[in-house]
Amino acid sequence: MKIVVVGGTGLIGSQVVALVRDSGHEVVAAAPSTGVDTLTGQGLAETLEGADVVVDVSNSPSFETEAALDFFTRSARHLIEAERETGVRHHVTLSIVGVDQVPDYGYYRAKVAQEEAVRGGGVPYSIVRATQFFEFIAPVMDMSTQGAKVRLPSTRLRPIASADVAAAVAEAAQGEPSYGVRNIAGPEVHGLDRLGEITLAAKPDGRTVVTDEAAGLFAGMPDGVLVGDDTAHIASTRYEDWLKQN
Repeated sequence: MKIVVVGGTGLIGSQVVALVRDSGHEVVAAAPSTGVDTLTGQGLAETLEGADVVVDVSNSPSFETEAALDFFTRSARHLIEAERETGVRHHVTLSIVGVDQVPDYGYYRAKVAQEEAVRGGGVPYSIVRATQFFEFIAPVMDMSTQGAKVRLPSTRLRPIASADVAAAVAEAAQGEPSYGVRNIAGPEVHGLDRLGEITLAAKPDGRTVVTDEAAGLFAGMPDGVLVGDDTAHIASTRYEDWLKQN
């Protein structure tokens, strides 16, 4: 099969590219740096020519509501149009666990709009929803640092290694369209403040964690939204084990 990975040079995309290539498929990493721009449609028709599957793991460069909404809806529209024109048989999108349960969070609304565009686009599809990546914990801590204090809410997360997300996306890409959603999550539930403590215990840098329910991106998130439900596929990699290797 020929598989085009949109966002194929990023954290998840580069791993998906390697996995499907190792499985013997022809794979193309599509990104602005490789001449493909989903916002304008530039390079899409040529890149998708002969493709069987398109995997979309691209991400908005902004978390601001209007910018994210514009990115995800325009990109999805251009992708789906090009897929219909070139005969793509399967579209795989990476989304977020609980994305449709927090309508007040603008970035999540933008992802819901992307999912709706995929569902209504007329191309057979699969949606993989993942919890937050391990790789995001340190940047979230940095954004919430004031002096030597890291201010984090106790919002519960069930984070997952990006490698486990990439494996699930690659598996979906090589399978048949599900016309539905598959949820994937890490093996453990922790409060975000506890994840900060675990991080600093493994990699001390002089900072300490202060629990602050009003601090940061996940403040006020309804309890349980970010951990998934009993239908989620549970990956095996533990955060503490991942920290030892990264």
